[in-house]
Amino acid sequence: MPTQIFVLIRGVKMIEEIKKALESFDGEWKEKKGVWEYSATIAERKAFLSKKKLTYSAKMRIDDDAKVVKFSEMLIEAGSGLTSGGGYDDGMSTGFGFKTESYNTTRGAREGSIQEQSNLFGKKFEYKFDYKEIRSKAEEAARSADYRFEYQILPVK
Repeated sequence: MPTQIFVLIRGVKMIEEIKKALESFDGEWKEKKGVWEYSATIAERKAFLSKKKLTYSAKMRIDDDAKVVKFSEMLIEAGSGLTSGGGYDDGMSTGFGFKTESYNTTRGAREGSIQEQSNLFGKKFEYKFDYKEIRSKAEEAARSADYRFEYQILPVK
């Protein structure tokens, strides 16, 4: 029984080290069934009964027995609202209607900024967000605790 308690404490310690490494970034932590999720809103645009939001999400599972941190990340864009159609938002039909959309990217490790996705409602947003910096800080925390860091293209479950 004491061994199991030690393993539990090690896993908690590892996620605390990763949280500490990412504390300079604004974001939220959640845990569900052993998977830790870090999410941060990158951009949000509200306009007359319409809203679009861009969110970064990183999921991690810590396997203490194998000393592995499994890591995946994705970008989620969600939007909803009422539109009068026409040139207000690309892809909208003319007339009145309601549109909702959501998608994510899971094609491997992204690098650099995501400014190419900042064209929300025809207005460019200026911001800097570097996936590689978050991923490398989590990896560095894992490696410093002698854990192997495994990046997964598919979401960690």
